[in-house]
Amino acid sequence: MATNIYVQDELETQESSRIKIKKTFIMEWENQTFNPDFILMGIFSYTPTHIFLFSLVLGIFTMALLANTLMVLLIYLDTRLHTPMYFLLSQLSLMDLMLICTTVPKMAHSYLSGRKSISLAGCEAQIFLYVSLLGAECFLLAVMAYDRYVAICYPLQYFSLMNWKLCGLMAASSWILGAFDGIVELAATLSFSYCGSREIAQFFCDVPALLHLSCTDTSTFETLIFICCVVMLLLPLSLIIISYTRVIITVIRMSSGEGQHKAFTTCTSHLIVVGMYYGAAMFIYMRPNSNRSPTQDKMVSTFYTIFTPMLNPLIYSLRNKDVAKAFSKVLGKRKSRE
Repeated sequence: MATNIYVQDELETQESSRIKIKKTFIMEWENQTFNPDFILMGIFSYTPTHIFLFSLVLGIFTMALLANTLMVLLIYLDTRLHTPMYFLLSQLSLMDLMLICTTVPKMAHSYLSGRKSISLAGCEAQIFLYVSLLGAECFLLAVMAYDRYVAICYPLQYFSLMNWKLCGLMAASSWILGAFDGIVELAATLSFSYCGSREIAQFFCDVPALLHLSCTDTSTFETLIFICCVVMLLLPLSLIIISYTRVIITVIRMSSGEGQHKAFTTCTSHLIVVGMYYGAAMFIYMRPNSNRSPTQDKMVSTFYTIFTPMLNPLIYSLRNKDVAKAFSKVLGKRKSRE
């Protein structure tokens, strides 16, 4: 009799364990299936220092928003700026404007409201937009380098070699190639299964940060990212280096000191932007996962998604007399109307 009671208790214990395991499995499955939201950990806490840094980022965002919008409007309104060089510059400002609006507003909303979750659709939108814009800027910077090469090395043939049809085609190609890169990386990223923690160690849905959350093998996708980086980063960078090598050789051969100064001034602005942009992007996307640090990734991501969009229009406008004249002209018209 005692043996039967012992066996019955043992069976009940085993059944209870099976029920608990089954419930745990169902809960995990439900969380993965019906709660697809991710959690953005952000970069700021609520300490006085971080509150100051958050306010600083909002100030930088406001400056970038106003400066890039102003650049686009000035180039559109002033007929003297209706040249291929300034048209390409307006495209760069438009890309920077969209890039900073892709990440900062959501980061600010999460910080101020305390709601760090982002829906799957919101994460998809962020991935597509920022990858597309990063890729588009890579190709656009190469197009701008070619524009400077033609202007300095073949000044008399500039408007025939860099005509409006070719200029528009190259700008449109930059947007299209960037969008293609965004579609490829978005499709590959969303094909993975995400289980367990859905906390993204970033302030936006960054592809490298998402890879750490996947419970499937991502080695093939990491190879794909590397190939995309070669195409989207190294290929345009190679064209930029070749263009500016030819430019430097031409400038050195110039007999006029004034011509040399003007050429170097024009190209220096572009080279500063290229150095900042490509350096940060290559640091993020061309390092092996074993060498990654969430803190470093956050800092560098902040640089190329927030600081660079603010610096681009300032670098070009402060070093460009034509832009300054256009701004003075617009202000003069406004004062005369008042």
